[in-house]
Amino acid sequence: MKYLVLIIDGAAGLPIPERGGRTCLELARAPNLDALASEGSGGLVRTVPPGMEASSACACMSVLGYDPKVYYKGRASIEAGSMGIEIGEGEVVYRCNLVNVSDGVMNDYSAGHISTAEAADIIKTLDEELGGDTVEFYPGVGYRHILRLKGHEDTLKAVCTPPHDIPGKPVRDYLPRGEGSDFLRDLMARAEPVLQDHPVNNERKRQGLLPATDIWLFWGSGRLPGVPSFREVYGLDAAMTSGVDLLKGLAKITGMAVLDVPGVTDGPDNDNAAQIGGALAALEKHDLVIVHIEAPDEAGHSGSIEEKVKAIEKIDSEVVVQLRRYPDDLRILVMPDHPTPIAVRTHTPDPVPFLIWGKGVQANGMKRFTEAEAESTGVFLEEGYKIMSRLING
Repeated sequence: MKYLVLIIDGAAGLPIPERGGRTCLELARAPNLDALASEGSGGLVRTVPPGMEASSACACMSVLGYDPKVYYKGRASIEAGSMGIEIGEGEVVYRCNLVNVSDGVMNDYSAGHISTAEAADIIKTLDEELGGDTVEFYPGVGYRHILRLKGHEDTLKAVCTPPHDIPGKPVRDYLPRGEGSDFLRDLMARAEPVLQDHPVNNERKRQGLLPATDIWLFWGSGRLPGVPSFREVYGLDAAMTSGVDLLKGLAKITGMAVLDVPGVTDGPDNDNAAQIGGALAALEKHDLVIVHIEAPDEAGHSGSIEEKVKAIEKIDSEVVVQLRRYPDDLRILVMPDHPTPIAVRTHTPDPVPFLIWGKGVQANGMKRFTEAEAESTGVFLEEGYKIMSRLING
């Protein structure tokens, strides 16, 4: 038996009044997903335990079969691990986004989805101007980067807010606050003049693109927790393909292979066909492969109904269609990690739909892959991390 997990990041959501009260999953034309749903078994699953942050880190840890209440200790350390950044004694790491703030308002959490190459140039300059023995900046993917601090463990006591949680809101109300926040706020303030006339930003403005006006620090954490390998827990050899450092980091800390598939990105330009092709090829070597696609989540953060629906439809026509053609010894789990509703433009902790399809799976009444259809089955998994056992053991 082979297994494949398809994580459609942020695809779930809430009813949209201006679209007849339908969600993006309901609006999307997804005949292949709907066929899997009608032939498979589905329901709702809570991936974010009550009281925990509705982040992809927490939610995806559940999807991978690990209880976040036990193993989740912070997101930045997971991303740092994927980038090969070691966290030593007395060191902490932070996610460092390049953002666009206009007239004191969070205008764009991704600085207009700045490219990885442009961002790397900016991060290099920040490290040259503001870095040193105790402060280091590391370039990541797109707008997502890492800051490592030494001797500033007190900053972990600060209350920090993700920038995608505050679109259109005054940033002064959401800067790091409380104990340990002074250093973070000072560093963010000192980054502004470095970014103001940076050649990359000047060129972006010339092209009519949003410049990166600020850095935004959040999701601070210390060393990675000790996590048992996927093989230890489930007895299977696993691999993952994703365009974001977080998922690669989760793969590494759980002992999964990270697949290098050309064309895989963190946005709507992701080569879906190449990604699923690489994943299916990897099943010849591995027992289980996880395919993570970020595009619906990015569209949800941007508040674009059209882009989110389009992203779901592309996944259906370019990815899911390939799964139905695989030999009979494949069992599939399809689910979002969390909702990213258009109305709020950020993650929520609500349960998400899931479907399991393939060898040995009996249909349980779903007709489409939507939130309402999943709820109609009456199946609800309160402890989301148990979804992996449900896939493997039936």
